[in-house]
Amino acid sequence: MDTWVIILIVVAVVVLLGLLALTMSKRSRVAKVRKREQAREHLQEAHVRGAQADKEQALAEEQAARARRERAEVEERTALAEQEARERAARAGEARSEADKLRAKAEKLAPDVVADRSRQQDTDQAADRDRSASSDQPGGGGATRR
Repeated sequence: MDTWVIILIVVAVVVLLGLLALTMSKRSRVAKVRKREQAREHLQEAHVRGAQADKEQALAEEQAARARRERAEVEERTALAEQEARERAARAGEARSEADKLRAKAEKLAPDVVADRSRQQDTDQAADRDRSASSDQPGGGGATRR
C-alpha cells in the first residue's frame, strides 16, 4: 500500500475518533442537563409535598386541640352537674330529716292524728297504684287514640 493511503486512513480514523469523542461529550452534557432538570423537578415536588404535609399536620393539631377543648368542656359540665346533684341530695336529706323530726313531734303531741294520717296516706297510695295500673293496660282508663 502506498503511504498516502495509509496517511489518509490514519487521518480518517483520527477524524472519526474526534467526531466520536465530540458526540460522546455532547451526549454526556445533554444527559447532565437532563439530570439537573429532573433534580429541579424533584426538588419542586418535594417542596409542594412538604407544604401539603405541613398543612395537614397543622389541621391535625387543630382538630386534636378542638377535641381536647370539647372534652374539657364536657368534663366541666359533668362536674357541675354532679356537684348540683350532690347539693340537691344534701338538701333532700336535710328536708327528710326535718320531716322526720316534725313527724316525731306530731306523734308526741297527738298520736291518734298521726295514725289516722298514716292510714289515709296508705289508702291514697293504693288508689294511685290502681289508677296507674289500669291506665297501663290496653283499653283501661287512658285517653282513646284516634
